[in-house]
Amino acid sequence: MRIRLRIAYDGTEYVGFQSQTNGVAVQDVLNAALSDLFQREVRTLGASRTDTGVHAEGNVAVFDVDTRIEPSKIAFALNARLPEDIRIVGSDRVPDDFHPRFQNTVKTYEYRILNRAHADPLTRRTEIHYYYHLDENAMNAACSYLLGEHDFRAFCSAGFSSKTTVRTIYQASVTRTGDRLVFSITGSGFLYNMVRIIAGTLIEIGSGKYPPGRMEEILKSCDRKMAGPTAVARGLVLMEIRYPDYE
Repeated sequence: MRIRLRIAYDGTEYVGFQSQTNGVAVQDVLNAALSDLFQREVRTLGASRTDTGVHAEGNVAVFDVDTRIEPSKIAFALNARLPEDIRIVGSDRVPDDFHPRFQNTVKTYEYRILNRAHADPLTRRTEIHYYYHLDENAMNAACSYLLGEHDFRAFCSAGFSSKTTVRTIYQASVTRTGDRLVFSITGSGFLYNMVRIIAGTLIEIGSGKYPPGRMEEILKSCDRKMAGPTAVARGLVLMEIRYPDYE
């Protein structure tokens, strides 16, 4: 049977979710824990690779196994074998043809910013610190241009392997709670570094370097050089991946 895992992790110590040759990935640790639990080699299929240093509250992976363990209990058994910076927050059975990447998906990311004079040592791994004031109203106005179906080539790093750079964004907003800003975005999928480049562009707009309409100009240009810098990885969190066809 095929089991789906919902995975949360602090990505600071990992080279992303997917196994790489240049360091330890979340998938490596997860596969080892599964192999120990079931006493045979188990390999997972992941939904989102996530970059080095990027975090997750709701990444998804699947694996196949023949076991009498109740699917919902597998999360508890795995957590007893995983380090504290990786946790399975849910496990269930899915159809045998369910693939975490090749289905219709709705993904939500957050990018977190501490906007004040001094950094917070307690959250240094999961948000960025930006000293100068950011105007969340201008950033929100810029977000409105992202909604709908667009060619996001201008917000994609070189080396992407996607067949198309067109994506659909369902929700994009910036909210402030005290000194903290959260950029939230939900879409049908995202290109390589797309959310981080949009976050870097929003920071430029929020700081007053450009007006909100700059976002529309960048979209229409399809030119990566027009967009802002790629924001650092530690502020990014993959919040959720939903599969409408299976819900």
